[in-house]
Amino acid sequence: QVQVKESGGGLVQAGGSLRLYCAASGSNFPINEISWYRQAPGKRRELVASIHNNGRTDYADSVKGRFTISRDNAENTAYLQMNSLKPEDTAVYYCNVDFTVIVGVESRNYWGQGTQVTVSS
Repeated sequence: QVQVKESGGGLVQAGGSLRLYCAASGSNFPINEISWYRQAPGKRRELVASIHNNGRTDYADSVKGRFTISRDNAENTAYLQMNSLKPEDTAVYYCNVDFTVIVGVESRNYWGQGTQVTVSS
């Protein structure tokens, strides 16, 4: 059974830092892409950052220059380093893992349960 688990959330003051951690297990298929999403109360879930298996990264404009996504392919893990946090970064952060079953044809996508990040002003 595939599991995706996040950790590292918490309460931090504005200007502070947090590091989120995502671990995927239970699949024999290679990971294509790992992404971090977030959802604030009353808002839609939005993409924060993603990292592809070739190392290419993408970021939402709102976090560019402050957040850094990285991964460890050998361990099927990913990280989101969040610096210069702002109150508007407050949300539940979710990890999404996309496994390649057949290249270019089929993939399987899994979500973690989320981790709360709260930034106080």
